[in-house]
Amino acid sequence: MVFPEFIAGVPADRLARLADREARRFAASRPKSLAALEAGAAPYLDRVPMHWMKDWPMPFPLVVARAEGARLKDIDGYGIDDFCLGDTGSMFGHSPPPVARAIRRQARRGLTYMLPSDDAFAAGRLLTRRFGDFRWQIATTATDANRFALRVARAVTGRPKVLVFNGCYHGTVDEAMVTRDAQGRTVNRPGLVGQVAELSALAICVEFNDLAAVEAALATGEVAAVLTEPVMTNSCMVLPDPDFHTGLRAATRRHGALLIIDETHTISTGLGGYTRVHGLEPDIFVVGKCVAGGMPTAVWGLSPDIAARFAAYDATRAPGHSGMGTTLSGNPMQFACLRATLAKVMTAEHYAHMEAGAARLAAGLSAVLAQCGAPWHVVRVGARVEFICAPGPLKNGAEAAAAHQPQVETVVHTMLLNRGCLIAPFHNMMLVSPATKTRQIDRLIAAFGEVLTEMFGHTP
Repeated sequence: MVFPEFIAGVPADRLARLADREARRFAASRPKSLAALEAGAAPYLDRVPMHWMKDWPMPFPLVVARAEGARLKDIDGYGIDDFCLGDTGSMFGHSPPPVARAIRRQARRGLTYMLPSDDAFAAGRLLTRRFGDFRWQIATTATDANRFALRVARAVTGRPKVLVFNGCYHGTVDEAMVTRDAQGRTVNRPGLVGQVAELSALAICVEFNDLAAVEAALATGEVAAVLTEPVMTNSCMVLPDPDFHTGLRAATRRHGALLIIDETHTISTGLGGYTRVHGLEPDIFVVGKCVAGGMPTAVWGLSPDIAARFAAYDATRAPGHSGMGTTLSGNPMQFACLRATLAKVMTAEHYAHMEAGAARLAAGLSAVLAQCGAPWHVVRVGARVEFICAPGPLKNGAEAAAAHQPQVETVVHTMLLNRGCLIAPFHNMMLVSPATKTRQIDRLIAAFGEVLTEMFGHTP
């Protein structure tokens, strides 16, 4: 077997030495976290409460004692600048004060009762003011919201399939768990657990930014909806071509398919998300994660036209068992947090702070890449910044998959954490929150510079 001499421009032997050194450093510095995991993990499947907690690149998960603003503290006593922020769930910072106050106030009134509250009606008005004229429903996760949106799309169009983009991420929605094989056919993603259905019966997968492929798929007349993020995330970030969204909207209208925009990650773009900032016109709008300040909440909204079409459909079906909704969704705690976030946290002032900080971070990271001669690039969408361990820009999901360098990224993540900076585990994503300080951004840039200098400039 021939082993590569370089990985993403980094000498492979140097990378291996750094990986070993930094893993040992992490383990030696976190004895309490390791002891807590060894003592308390046994009752859990795979020794963690949720299996994604094993996807962090450090040797074992650190155990968090508390989080506030844009900082974490682990049980070993280390303070950490948090740029992961719950992988967008806490994009506005941990426990924003208006949200924390809303939780305390609502906790005295009851946690769930499957009936509306005053906060529910106030939140509905705020959702429309912030995101546009939609008829809203509340879910617990963006995965649920996307599932429900797809049911509506199939109901009003009478069509079976969903078009998604190769490398996309829309939670654990089945229709999005497809990829393209070497012949360009839609097939199940290979990592799926317990999958028995052939998902190509439900989905068509094409490449992002390929309007010709979109047109061909829509021309079959089988596609109920296109489900897309405005920018591809969770896959080495891919920006849309300048004419992509205009062409996509025109094609869906021409062929009678709905356009579903999932803003769960791209809400980082600015006030109202990418949709509002760039004037997109979705038929169905979805956003989750941070929309209620970290309280598990998602929203999905139908345009007035689609809402009317769904109402007409709904009047013809037998009542009950719609396949949409869950008992705890739309609970009063969600509405209290949603109202507080939309009114007092998700503000123009906070977004201005976030974007300025993210611009500073992106410029600093880009300068480090240039100084070290690294063949990588940096992408920013509002408050969201990523470094990608390959030249760019990337054009589609296939290029994003090829750009993913897990061996290199694992070492970078662990080295940054050992220097007091936490970034997202699933990709090289960093968020700037309203609570993030300039000195935290500068510490991350300095730590990144130290890491890349060792990778590209000096033998450790």
